[in-house]
Amino acid sequence: MNKKILRSIKKVVELFLLLLVVVFVESSSNKKDNKILNDNYNKAIDLSIMALKLKEDIANDLYSAKDTFTGDLTGYSADCPLCNGHLACLPNYYVLDGTDTYQDMSYGNVRIVASSKNLACGTIIRFNSAHISNEPVLAIVLDRGVLGNDIDLLTPSEEYALRYVGRSVITYDVLRSGW
Repeated sequence: MNKKILRSIKKVVELFLLLLVVVFVESSSNKKDNKILNDNYNKAIDLSIMALKLKEDIANDLYSAKDTFTGDLTGYSADCPLCNGHLACLPNYYVLDGTDTYQDMSYGNVRIVASSKNLACGTIIRFNSAHISNEPVLAIVLDRGVLGNDIDLLTPSEEYALRYVGRSVITYDVLRSGW
């Protein structure tokens, strides 16, 4: 009978050890799964932070495009038949004297354009037009009177507008949306 009791005790101990091993293995595999989940979560956070940082860098860069549009580029002058020499966005800014630029605090001396209300007053755009300049042209929206995505460049005279600007399709970048 002593042998029977010893065998029973031995079986109980083996069963207990087996149970202990199973619990230990299971708990260590759960920690590993948790670690993997945490690693993935941390990677997701890192990617989100990187995306926010990139967005912030772009927003802080004066010359990075915030948006891009395509439309017709035409020219107009302040002495056109329906013009009075005052701009829709800055009524006190008189341009009948041939002024076609504006001194912006951030972008310096920029050309003046008219746009539709799709672009807010004070929006800075950049476009290329070989008729006007070999360099990209920076302009500010200070006037209204065109439709859609079209841009109307203020020129010193109607003759200049017809000769050097004409009508062409351009793609332009928005560098700043309004003031």
